[in-house]
Amino acid sequence: MRADRLIQALLLLQGRQVITAAELARELEVSVPTARRDLEALSMAGVPVYSTRGRGGGWRLVGGARTDLTGLTETELTSLLIGLAQNASREPERVAAMRKLMRAAPAPFRESAQRVADATVLEGSWGEVRHDTETAAVAQLQRAVASRQRVRMQYAGSRGAVSAEVVPLVLGSRGSHWYLLAAPVVDEGPIADVSRMRTYRVDRIEQLDSDSRSGVAPDDFDAQSAWARMTARVEGLRGAVHATVAVEPWAVRAVLDRFGEQAKMLEVSPQAGGRAVMEVSAQHAEALAEQLAGWTSALEVIEPQEVRAALSALGQRIMSQYANE
Repeated sequence: MRADRLIQALLLLQGRQVITAAELARELEVSVPTARRDLEALSMAGVPVYSTRGRGGGWRLVGGARTDLTGLTETELTSLLIGLAQNASREPERVAAMRKLMRAAPAPFRESAQRVADATVLEGSWGEVRHDTETAAVAQLQRAVASRQRVRMQYAGSRGAVSAEVVPLVLGSRGSHWYLLAAPVVDEGPIADVSRMRTYRVDRIEQLDSDSRSGVAPDDFDAQSAWARMTARVEGLRGAVHATVAVEPWAVRAVLDRFGEQAKMLEVSPQAGGRAVMEVSAQHAEALAEQLAGWTSALEVIEPQEVRAALSALGQRIMSQYANE
């Protein structure tokens, strides 16, 4: 709708020193003549916008591009972008909204909002999806990223509760779980020591407090690469044992969804009775047997023998436990 385009054009004008009709056309995904007519319509409607010709020419707002026509403060804009970032993978239209807000925001606002976007990763699930995401803690951590500040937290780790004062570097989700990559600073300075970076699951953070002291990533830190290295390491731990299974056609999609990246298609084999042959993985044979136990009507483990034996032993334990009931 044209009214939507005019609002977008107005936001873009307030966020830039100058914009040409060609640049506006690319942003709005319309033709250059349409973009020019939109700019002229804004001027005729009384918006203080004017055009200049020659090198460096284009369309400007009277009084400069720093007028905040959105009425949003930096904190409000960052909070809005945090909400969009947390849900971007689930609603693609929010991705577009986030990009438009980022482009339209005044330059000083864009810097903190961009840090949030750069430090946020959203991916598919590891195994079973749960719904206990601590979105308030995620938002607080993202605000720390935006303001370049450290945080203090109490964390329930696998070896007991620990205290940490860290710089949040990357926030990523897998399904409904959020994970934090964070590191302490180097020699009490503001720079994070990425050689001591650790992974924390956000729902295990028992207490989280903001710290007024500065905390920033090194200039050469790449959030996406750090996240990729972490997930590759975890996938390696999770996938130490592999099993080949024959899956009924109607259950293929469900098995792929359940196992995530720990499952892959191999073939549809006549030798398997027309069933799909897949490979599934877990940290050890017993863990894989426990995950497969509920799928006996949908799949059969072909190999290895240790997984078949682990399934058999699990079945015997269940029968023994309930034999007298």
